Amino acid sequence: MLATTHSALEHLVAAAAGERGVADVVTISSASGRRVPQATSNVYAATKHAVGAFSEALRRELGPQHVRVGLVEPGFVRTELTAGHDFEPLGALEAADVADAVVWMVTRPRRTAVNEVLMRPIEQDS
Repeated sequence: MLATTHSALEHLVAAAAGERGVADVVTISSASGRRVPQATSNVYAATKHAVGAFSEALRRELGPQHVRVGLVEPGFVRTELTAGHDFEPLGALEAADVADAVVWMVTRPRRTAVNEVLMRPIEQDS
């Protein structure tokens, strides 16, 4: 995430100076970056918290250049990586739900920056 974002910065700043007047960076983290779901998730949660901190610092750095930085923090999402696990809660999010959140963020008017979206399956309690 760090290397990819760094590689894109020059292009994003240039794009924001163009006709649209704004460019977007959206990072994807996890609800675990806000609340550790279990004691054995310490390293995972720490890396997700770092994504949030990076996104906030980048938001503050690039805002004056009209580059919006948004963070999406989904809870449990059903993907090919989670298929077959017995810990999946009922009503898990779908990848399309996360994609919808990203599309919503980047299609706001130029004056609006959506900095964070925390989303969980309705039954997820952590």
